[in-house]
Amino acid sequence: MGDIAGFLHAHPPFEALDADELAALAAVAELEEHPAGATILPKGGPPVTHVRVVHTGAVEIVLDGRVLDLLGPGELFGHASMLSGLPLGFAAVAVGTTTCLRLPADAVRPVLGMPAGLRYVARSLLSSALAGPAGADDGSASSAQRPVGELLRAPLVFAAPALSIRETAQRMTASGASAVVVPLRDGRVGILTDRDLRRVIAEGTDTAAPVSAAMSAPAWTVAADRLGGEVLLDMLDRGVRHVPVLDATGQVLGVLTDVDVVAATTRSSFGLRAAIARAGSVPELVAAAAELTPTVIALHDARVAATDIAGITSVVVDALTRRLIELVAPGPPPRPLTWLALGSLARREAVPSSDVDSALVWAGDGQGRADNAAEYAHALAEQVLSGLAACGFRADANGAVATNKLFARSYDGWVAAARSWLADPTQERAPILVSLAVDARPVWGVRAAPAVADVFRDARRHPDLLRLLGRYALAHRPPTGFLRDFVVEHTGRRRGKLDLKRGGLVPIVDLARWAGMAAGVTSASTPARLRAAAAAGTLDPGPAATLEEAFHLVLQLRLAHQVEQLRAGEEPDDLVRPADLSPVTRVSLREAFRTVATVQRRIDRELQLGVR
Repeated sequence: MGDIAGFLHAHPPFEALDADELAALAAVAELEEHPAGATILPKGGPPVTHVRVVHTGAVEIVLDGRVLDLLGPGELFGHASMLSGLPLGFAAVAVGTTTCLRLPADAVRPVLGMPAGLRYVARSLLSSALAGPAGADDGSASSAQRPVGELLRAPLVFAAPALSIRETAQRMTASGASAVVVPLRDGRVGILTDRDLRRVIAEGTDTAAPVSAAMSAPAWTVAADRLGGEVLLDMLDRGVRHVPVLDATGQVLGVLTDVDVVAATTRSSFGLRAAIARAGSVPELVAAAAELTPTVIALHDARVAATDIAGITSVVVDALTRRLIELVAPGPPPRPLTWLALGSLARREAVPSSDVDSALVWAGDGQGRADNAAEYAHALAEQVLSGLAACGFRADANGAVATNKLFARSYDGWVAAARSWLADPTQERAPILVSLAVDARPVWGVRAAPAVADVFRDARRHPDLLRLLGRYALAHRPPTGFLRDFVVEHTGRRRGKLDLKRGGLVPIVDLARWAGMAAGVTSASTPARLRAAAAAGTLDPGPAATLEEAFHLVLQLRLAHQVEQLRAGEEPDDLVRPADLSPVTRVSLREAFRTVATVQRRIDRELQLGVR
């Protein structure tokens, strides 16, 4: 038993257990031997009642004849089925003579419910080099790649700040909720959880006191389109178990709990370990990043939606960025600092050809204090962008990078620039800079700092800016000039080819950004912006829905084209020959382009009339 306890203690998530807990677990462990090629766990079998830990040898995780993962000593498998109560979504097969430790579910379940266990589940699915197919046999997508707005389960309960703690607790009990949301006067919210109530009782607080005396405020909130795995990691890092989820207009949709995410995560197929998180050097990080190409190919072959694959790609780049900052930062920053993703990465719409748009923001006024915040930011950005390039993610060639002074400012500097663009949108490059800044999403750094993109929430009060952004959104027209064919390039390497990004996606992305800003929405995905615009009336529901359909179609075609290039060892791009597309695809693409063109013409007329 001592040998078994020592073995388990050397591997996550068991390393967090104390000696007595390890001894108890070792006492119920059974050592089993499997010959080469033996199926240890069959796909579609009943829910697992015992999980396994590879002791010697190796185990392949197989789906429909394709190997998804190769597990070595210390690797845990079967826990997803055990936690969810669902049939296995894969088969586990011994590679050579293999021994496993067989652990009862009742003994392992409490381990996975501990913070270290929750972190193990989250990181194994989110930060892995390969997330695996996004659905188990029940067809549900992996919550690591699902928006948290789709994971909400608990009823939403509100309480006024003046309501007593006792009445608030009664309201929570009656509804079966473990948290209550308290609206605040400034538009933000507070939150009271069951853990807060336990503290109230322990401290002897008068339960007749208002709930505002016991709540946490302002509560940390997340947008509904953030991915479940990433939010779970943030929750674990912050030590919180509840977080209010906001829709694109800032309204509370519900309260997410860590159990919501883990419960949904365990319904997904098994993923690899957190290769990025454990990289101890830049070369190790480069080696981990090299697995993204086969990951994208495997996910595409598994028919995972293009939006999900784009989300996974964006999450991987986020993880690489954070780990690079940890590895290369030249000491602690002189002022609190935040790294921002811009462009497709910020919208979680990255594909293999996407470059890295980035920015930096630090606390303060940037008025030449002696702390050298700007110099530090520039040195950090150079190192991080160099590391990302080594990992295969090149910096934006047009200068939207954190080493450019235009994209590295103090928070006050960003606010001043944004307000100047709002006041005078005719400034040189103002539409481009606004379009980039409004996409900005924090990746690393200060959590409580105001978001740069939030400066543009009142864009509706600046009709000149919106009108100019509307015209900017109309600058890219889809290639619908020929009745029987597409407009293609006529010179150079683009001759005879159609640009899916410039001709297909960019017009939709720009329209969605403009319409979203008109609806008061800043940083968000393109589909989320379109839905918010339809809800707010800045786009009619019909055109908004058809634009969203067109977005999904073009993104899927773009990704499929790049996957074939990756298979062939070619550099991915956005140029396709219309003749290489199937007749059905050509018809669908032509209709999508015509839909976008129709919406553009309608908006063009309205802008000329001053309607919007």
